[in-house]
Amino acid sequence: MKVLFIYPSADSQLGFNYGVAHMAAILKQAGYDVAFWQLCEDLAPLPTEPEFVERIASEQPDVLAFSVVTNQWAYTQRLARWARERFSIPFVVGGIHTLMSTEEVLKSGLFDYAFRGECENAFLEFIETLERRADVTSLPNLAYRRNDQIHINPVGPLPELRELPPKDYTCMDFQRMIDAKNGWVGLMASRGCPFACTYCFNHVMVDAYKQDLQCSFKGLNYIRRFTVGQMIDEIEYLLKNYQNIRMFIFDDDLFTFDKAYVKDFCQAYRQVCDIPFVVNAHVGFFDDECAAELARTNCKIVKFGVESGSPNVRRTILNRHMTNENIIDAIATVRRHHMHSSVFIIIGFPHEEREDVFDTIKLLGQAQPGRFRWTFFFPFPGTKSHQISLDGGYINTEKMEQLKNFTDESCLDFDPKHNFLLKKIGRIMPWFVNAYSDLPVADFYRGKIEEILAMDEAEWDRLSASLLDRDKEYSKRHCEKGLSHYAIKYNRFMGVISDYFLNDM
Repeated sequence: MKVLFIYPSADSQLGFNYGVAHMAAILKQAGYDVAFWQLCEDLAPLPTEPEFVERIASEQPDVLAFSVVTNQWAYTQRLARWARERFSIPFVVGGIHTLMSTEEVLKSGLFDYAFRGECENAFLEFIETLERRADVTSLPNLAYRRNDQIHINPVGPLPELRELPPKDYTCMDFQRMIDAKNGWVGLMASRGCPFACTYCFNHVMVDAYKQDLQCSFKGLNYIRRFTVGQMIDEIEYLLKNYQNIRMFIFDDDLFTFDKAYVKDFCQAYRQVCDIPFVVNAHVGFFDDECAAELARTNCKIVKFGVESGSPNVRRTILNRHMTNENIIDAIATVRRHHMHSSVFIIIGFPHEEREDVFDTIKLLGQAQPGRFRWTFFFPFPGTKSHQISLDGGYINTEKMEQLKNFTDESCLDFDPKHNFLLKKIGRIMPWFVNAYSDLPVADFYRGKIEEILAMDEAEWDRLSASLLDRDKEYSKRHCEKGLSHYAIKYNRFMGVISDYFLNDM
């Protein structure tokens, strides 16, 4: 049998699908054929309907398996409709959206089966059962629709990462992905997170597994790690088989959670390569000892999820319990060890006021991370923050269903004045941060944001498209004068301090 995995990533950042890479390895180990197709403009133009159908026909799969995140659900449905008219093979869907919205996915009528949770073991069992032409309806992690009734089976135990075979890169055009990402290569040393932030899938995942397996969080063993040896083997494999790797980025939810693991990994990493790398940290799980170990090993960037500079929003909306002082200290620690800090910021939360948005801007201006990435809040179905948004009457359902990303606009509706404010800040956030900092350009940008805030809709529509070009122009002038400032760099939703990007050229 042959499985063709489809991974839609339209109008979105190019990312690596770790789950499918492991499933492909497991299937191949069991003797099955695997193909993989990621649909992303960074790799190739998106296919037309005839091109999509022709590619599937040329692969001749026995099972068509889609891996889907929420923002790709609308596009996924279009692709599935194109293929449904031509192929009578089983259509399967998995990914985080399937866990969050199982019934919605199956009610679409486009998929025969849906998989929930981490399905490396369950999917192999499914394929083996299909091959025997036996009944699959009792398998773990599986959901399906029969006679207009939706059946959702309990999930099985989480996979033990240390028992998984190495990821299969050969079914993907991985060198093209490396080149498209300018040499940045993703790795994942662990799965799971100890926190239950309202806007993240982790608490939904944990609740589903605890309920189905009738166990505690501790008994679930949700936070799991590959061995240091497995990670080093993977890194050596990548360096041997692929070209132009210039940065590893660890996509673990919280790489710094286990300080002993960090120390062991860093010691082993230094023995095999000196390529710089990036990690995700948490202000509560990061200190001088951890920073020193990472810096010694050529860690270049440490990323923190801050989300909001408003303590009230973090506490009442996000379930994130940290202080602004914690955040400022963590960023200062990164700087003290000569690394570059990166902060994730979100605007447009339910119940967020103008003052809360500016609290976020002011925190960035005070803490001065190396870079910050901002997005609009997106209420992922099934999360607690989705329910908060729903209860508050904020969700624009039509817009939410059509959004392919959460960097361009919000799918929440506030009053017109606040909607307009978010649109302005979301377009040119670095100017606002510069204005609320003690950087030498603060007065210059304070004047610019006063102009922006004074614009009416007609003037904004006329001038907003030119702001990115103006940002480049102003940044060039400041660089020539040696004035530190934030400018939009690398992508349209990232502000980077000039001290960094001038050295990175």
